[in-house]
Amino acid sequence: MKDSQKIFNIRVTPHAKQNKVVENEDVLRVYTTVAPENGRANSAVIELLAKHLDVPKSRIKIIKGLTARDKVVAID
Repeated sequence: MKDSQKIFNIRVTPHAKQNKVVENEDVLRVYTTVAPENGRANSAVIELLAKHLDVPKSRIKIIKGLTARDKVVAID
């Protein structure tokens, strides 16, 4: 892990009524209206996190849980 890298645990809810990010004590909850098909939900999650955290999408990487609701995300 790089010194400037931040790690977040997130919980994704696909097929939500609206796109939003909610900060809880130990996990970020990401709600997306996109279906989890062909990586589209992961792309939507990265886009929502980038907007919420005010960082470029290129700095966000899913490092664990590509096909799971619980994911670990690194921000460089």
